[in-house]
Amino acid sequence: MASPPSARPPGRPRAGVHAAVFAATLRTVHELGYARATVDRIAAAAGVAKTTIYRRWPSKGELIVDCLLDAFGPVPLAAGSRAGIMASAIRWVAAKIGEPGVGDAFAGVFSDAVSDPALREVLSSRLQDPYRLALQDALGEPEHRVLFFIDVVVGTLLHRMGMTGEPMADADVTALVELVLPHFAGQ
Repeated sequence: MASPPSARPPGRPRAGVHAAVFAATLRTVHELGYARATVDRIAAAAGVAKTTIYRRWPSKGELIVDCLLDAFGPVPLAAGSRAGIMASAIRWVAAKIGEPGVGDAFAGVFSDAVSDPALREVLSSRLQDPYRLALQDALGEPEHRVLFFIDVVVGTLLHRMGMTGEPMADADVTALVELVLPHFAGQ
């Protein structure tokens, strides 16, 4: 007698694949650096086939962007003054970039996007735009001002990571807040 058909499709369960791949991606980038964190190595670290990754993400760049979205989550914009919102956003992004693998992954995909227009579009539309829109809404600022704020803050944080291999120290994040707020929050 034949056994009844299973309600689950054949193969590995799908639940948790994203979480496993994202964790493996950040771990691999942290341990090996962005350039050496290949899809093959990420797949091996996640315990999945390379085809499992490519079915969900057509390129390493798109995988990294989704991994960063997962790592960053929504920007915590507490109600308050413009200065308070901006200061908390700066401290939040500095802390996220300082997490193991996150700053390396962000800097690496950002660098790849310089010469890859398709990746640049993915990075802009899927990673930058949601945060830009949240800040625009919270601050009531036009797009060009919020983009400049993001450029100044994220650019500074990634530059420090690229120059030293380390995230910005807390005292320097405080100095960045003090440097940026008079220009942006005083308007």
